[in-house]
Amino acid sequence: MAIFDDKVRKQIGDILAKLADRVNLLYFTQEMECGICKETHEFLNEFTSLSDKIGLVVFDFVKDRDKAAHYGVDKIPAIVLLDKNDNDAGLRFFGLPGGYEINSFIQSIFEVSGLKEPLPAKAAEALKKIDKDIHLQVFISLTCPYCPAAVSAAHRIALENPRVRADMVDAGTFPQLAVKYKLARSRRP
Repeated sequence: MAIFDDKVRKQIGDILAKLADRVNLLYFTQEMECGICKETHEFLNEFTSLSDKIGLVVFDFVKDRDKAAHYGVDKIPAIVLLDKNDNDAGLRFFGLPGGYEINSFIQSIFEVSGLKEPLPAKAAEALKKIDKDIHLQVFISLTCPYCPAAVSAAHRIALENPRVRADMVDAGTFPQLAVKYKLARSRRP
């Protein structure tokens, strides 16, 4: 079953044709235990078929637990972005990066490929001064039009400093985490 119609496939393909360098996606799944994992896998298969500059490697979350632990993957579905040299970019997507989040997904891939706008000098200097490990988790709803900007900002911070890891976490896929962190729905105008 196709995730994208022909028009959307062409639009995404045209966008991805502009990637500078290869980006590799590591996908951690266990389709028997994870309801959204199969759909996420289909999404990634179709998405990566639109560009020869995007690779996809699939891991079983249980069988490949050492690999999952190496990349800090503690829940599924999980997508880890690696640069052309297979260096961990520090970016994670926990859940299906669909809906509005396809925008932050594409932007993150572009930035990992080497196409990122320079930050203001003051911001770049401040981010370089981070000298301890920081883990940012941005909880999103696939229907929230404001969430992709927050995810992109967190991911950009992680790209600027290897001490920072930034995750998109779909609150609908991981409601137990939303409860744990006492998150309420955003009511932005």
